Amino acid sequence: EMSARLGIISQKGLSESIRSEITNPILRTLAIILILSAIVIGNAAYEAGNISGSVLGLESIFGNTTVEIGVFKLNILSILIGLIAFLLLFIGNYKLLEKALIALVIVMSLAFLITAMLTKPDLTEIFKGLFTPKFSEDNILTVMALVGTTVVPYNLFLHAFLVKEKWRKTSDLKYAQKDTIVAVVLGGVVSMSIIISAASIKTIEVSNAADLAKGLEPLFGNYASYFLSLGLFAAGITSSITAPLAAAYVASGCLGWSSNMKSKRFRMVWIFILGLGVLCSSIGFKSIEIIKFAQVANGLLLPVIAGFLLWIMNKSKVLGRYRNSVVQNVIGFIIFGIALFLGAKSILKVFEVF
Repeated sequence: EMSARLGIISQKGLSESIRSEITNPILRTLAIILILSAIVIGNAAYEAGNISGSVLGLESIFGNTTVEIGVFKLNILSILIGLIAFLLLFIGNYKLLEKALIALVIVMSLAFLITAMLTKPDLTEIFKGLFTPKFSEDNILTVMALVGTTVVPYNLFLHAFLVKEKWRKTSDLKYAQKDTIVAVVLGGVVSMSIIISAASIKTIEVSNAADLAKGLEPLFGNYASYFLSLGLFAAGITSSITAPLAAAYVASGCLGWSSNMKSKRFRMVWIFILGLGVLCSSIGFKSIEIIKFAQVANGLLLPVIAGFLLWIMNKSKVLGRYRNSVVQNVIGFIIFGIALFLGAKSILKVFEVF
């Protein structure tokens, strides 16, 4: 909501606002380096996860497509997905395909929602889990990964850029807020349905898409893997487009470049992110590990980006009377505090310092 309000009221992206509002040249340079490093590292890791997720979906249908070239192992599907994303970004006319991919994601979402109901979960336990979460030191990284995949840091930048293309008047704020509420509620329900569906698989260890597809068998029978595979492919390739796009927007805003999708500098950024993603995904890293690392990295970056956003949202010069209210700041800092706490715990877990 804050990103949307910033984009509509200021008609600037988050990175543009940060660049213009930090007047001290040294601090501005440090902030730009920090943001660029965070987004490049986060999006490169996330891009590898996006492509790997898409590959997981296709491998459930076509099997393993890894080939050996000398001492190197390359996954043909990773390269193919990267090529599709490259062509769509380079041409810039991907809206029609994007709608088709969204439709596939909706199919997968509905499948999980219905499957979750068919598994007849204990509603009492679900509501208890909603309000009294339980986790230990052993699964803190999984918790952080869930936060990182639900609130992706680069989306705070991308959302501010894109809403100003759709809405330009202050009167449009109410539409943006309704859009946010609907998206968050539906996304939350789908995420919970996926977790409930996965939790119903108690007899096997879930290590790939074929295993996870067993959660859909009550709904689709033997076709479960195909429905899930199409959904994973759709979700992965859609994100494979938005992650490089967001990185390019961030770099353009931070460095004062043109944000025209066909400009050379803009293209150089997304090509770099996409290339890293394809490379990491295709050379043999475990897909599940790449995805988990990407989500944990996003979770670690979240408090950094959220801190910049909260700072900008309190600038009267930028937002005037639309700056954050006391209530919005309280909620924002609580969320920031939770993200910071989880990030710190994750770092301590990684280095095994308790």
